[in-house]
Amino acid sequence: MTTLSIVIPAYNEERGIADIIFRVLGVKDELATTGVGLEELLVIDDASRDHTAQIAEDIARDYPLLRVIRHKKNRGYGGALKTGFANARGDLVGFLDADGTYPPEYFPQLCKKAMEGADLVVGSRMAGAESQMPATRRVGNLFFANLLSILGRQRVTDSASGMRIFSRSILEQIYPLPNGLNLTPVMSTRALHESLRVAEVPIPYSERVGRSKLNVVRDGSVFLQSIVWTVLCYNPVRILGILGLLGIAIAGLVGLGLVAARLSGIMTLNPWFTAALFLALVAGTAGVSLFTLGATFNYLVSIFYKRPIQQGLFGKPIFKTSLDHSFGWMGLVSILFGVLLAIFVLMQGWELARLWLYLLGSAMLVLIGVQLAISWLLMRVLEELSQREMQVLNDKGNGNG
Repeated sequence: MTTLSIVIPAYNEERGIADIIFRVLGVKDELATTGVGLEELLVIDDASRDHTAQIAEDIARDYPLLRVIRHKKNRGYGGALKTGFANARGDLVGFLDADGTYPPEYFPQLCKKAMEGADLVVGSRMAGAESQMPATRRVGNLFFANLLSILGRQRVTDSASGMRIFSRSILEQIYPLPNGLNLTPVMSTRALHESLRVAEVPIPYSERVGRSKLNVVRDGSVFLQSIVWTVLCYNPVRILGILGLLGIAIAGLVGLGLVAARLSGIMTLNPWFTAALFLALVAGTAGVSLFTLGATFNYLVSIFYKRPIQQGLFGKPIFKTSLDHSFGWMGLVSILFGVLLAIFVLMQGWELARLWLYLLGSAMLVLIGVQLAISWLLMRVLEELSQREMQVLNDKGNGNG
């Protein structure tokens, strides 16, 4: 029979710890009907200043399945969970908060999904079940779930749920994990980018016992930073590429606005129009730089993880061959057009009031071309390095044949 260890991180939860312990122990028989045996319940007391640990230890005297582990110093929510993960003996590891917000009665449903082949099963508070979540947190969870869905290429309804079950064998793939409340969104982000099988089960969410330790603004900003930073460590072009395209789009819109103004007979530039042109120069150059930087980082990530380059901003590549292979000739063409434009306008003998606009466009083309050419050269070297180990293995194999 598959075994399950359940971890409860607890910090100053004396009002609710006994109730949640008995509720978890009460699902033992129903878990067995899914083919899962409750191996143990681990309560990790994170240096509580109240009677949380004492209450849990008193209950443990009568229930051998319950183990209490005390931290001498507070390590945070994630630190407490990682202590539980390190001490868990079950094939599956589950966890939930000690405040009574998550229903342990739904662990059998989560285990059923795990037995069907999911590596990580998340109890989703946002998938349609009854929820007493405050409106501000609901909005925040919707934002983070949609952000992770875009960046992770898989629909996610709850990126920060504190009730989950996962196979203990995946810990090596999803580590390292942070010590704070951001452990759960980082776990979700890593699982998606490690191509693990992630499933969700709708669960109800109740109002917590006692005062919440979550600060919406502070912890929300940490969640956002954690998700973005984790994605950057797996597929940098997904974020940097989107930002780069945004800059290029701004430059393109300003260019279209200039063309429209010229066609409508507006020949003079006011201060706002001039500022928009310089914005286009900065946005276009920075956009190309960010896009190429993201593509370059993807090669570095490939070398680190020893896996194929991830291509495409939103999944499958848009082009038959990777776009970065075209950066070389695109850069040379951009430089050539920029130089020819500068030569052409200088030969016209125009006054400065008209000349500077075209020279600005020429400079932008040359700068973008140089950036593309440099990036192409750098990525070809990184591509060679990323393929070197495989080529060595192939050569050795041919030699042994």
